[in-house]
Amino acid sequence: MDARGETKGRPLDEAVIERFREIVGPANALSEPGMIAPYMHEPRDLFAADGRLVLRPADVGQVSAVLRLASETRTPIVPQGGNTGLVGGQMPRGPGEVVLSLSRLDRIREVDPVGRTMTVEAGAVLQNVHEAADEAGLFYPLSLGSQGSCQIGGNLASNAGGTGVLAYGNSRDLCLGIEAVLPSGEVLNGLRRLKKDNRGYDWRHLLIGSEGTLGVITAAVLKLFPKPAGREVAFVGLRSPDKAIALLRRAEGLAGGQLTAFELMARIGMEFTLRHTQGARDPMGEPHGWYVLLEISSQRSGEDARETMERVLSEAFEAGEIEDAAIAQSGADAEAFWRMREAMSWAQKPEGGSIKHDVAVPVAEVPRFLREAGAAVTAAMPGVRIVAFGHLGDGNIHYNLTQPVGMDSAVFLDRWHEMNAIVHAVVAGLSGSFSAEHGIGQLKREELARTKEPAEMALMRAIKATVDPYSILNPGKVL
Repeated sequence: MDARGETKGRPLDEAVIERFREIVGPANALSEPGMIAPYMHEPRDLFAADGRLVLRPADVGQVSAVLRLASETRTPIVPQGGNTGLVGGQMPRGPGEVVLSLSRLDRIREVDPVGRTMTVEAGAVLQNVHEAADEAGLFYPLSLGSQGSCQIGGNLASNAGGTGVLAYGNSRDLCLGIEAVLPSGEVLNGLRRLKKDNRGYDWRHLLIGSEGTLGVITAAVLKLFPKPAGREVAFVGLRSPDKAIALLRRAEGLAGGQLTAFELMARIGMEFTLRHTQGARDPMGEPHGWYVLLEISSQRSGEDARETMERVLSEAFEAGEIEDAAIAQSGADAEAFWRMREAMSWAQKPEGGSIKHDVAVPVAEVPRFLREAGAAVTAAMPGVRIVAFGHLGDGNIHYNLTQPVGMDSAVFLDRWHEMNAIVHAVVAGLSGSFSAEHGIGQLKREELARTKEPAEMALMRAIKATVDPYSILNPGKVL
């Protein structure tokens, strides 16, 4: 056990492994290297996992039994959903840590079209939730590039954001109730479909965003929304982020709640995407310094959405806010526009090393952040390629630095902490956050401790110690 009370280096006792195996069944207690390999690699290849056991429980009862045994034997448990997390929160750090995969808890238990809710288990894949909502004539607005593999439990545990936050909020705003298992094995049955419930502290909000450090989410009641009658998507070329802010203000004024997405992208991100994404094509006739992907949805009609979009773009063009625009002429066009944005995260990898930042600043300060951060990182590393894109409507920018052409990747990545410090200093100066939607995990826990108010950190540690006194749930993450 180390100074933090963590047991990552202690190997698992064979007798304990056998007891875990009895709970989930031999077929779902994986220990062969080839079988556990998919659970030990995360998307960025930043964290080398050294777990030796993966448990795949079938229901909340088995999750409860696993955690009871873990508390008894002081065995660290690492909850894992679709393994799409980007900060290492789902990765075991040593042979003494057991991965608890929620992938078998994948049922959609109930859809309530009148109350517009869906009760789903933690392992339900986000894309399947979308399809089930669509079959009921409704929709679930959480939209992520990884939605074909990410799972609802992970979305909630990390308080995932995505492209729909502007109109619908993040995962915390899209959840009415939670079923979870505490480290003791006790089950919190909070699957309530109530939109009003003021009976004391709401543990749902504590568990959402806790990254599996306080409890294991096993099911949730999600909010559904009426399916829009019309939806228009446009790709816009403009000169600068300042012009994008002007366009955002205009779109909010004219469209109001119909404005459902507003994504900002730098030209270099477009170039990487066009270069490395099969079938990608530039929606614009000529290059522009910056782009906005704009979506307007209407509950009234397709004609209403189209008229609103055309008015926004026409007025913006006359005001000199935009240089050009292309409105999707079909559903296929709209999907192609969105693929350009969604592929931008992964199109950086073929270009070499990438130092990524998931930051948020007040919306009005985004242009200033981009100017100041750009000047600072370029002064520190001439030739660095800045790939900035993200959710301008809520101030969340993915500010990614790609290695200069010709620089060795290892040399570039060795400066990760230096470049982080430069970017995060600019963020702090604008009263922003260095973790907007990806969470803390392993990657950012030291910075959290340095930058969060001491009183807040003390409260977080006190809650963790009370709920998880043996620190068995995801040790070494967040705190």
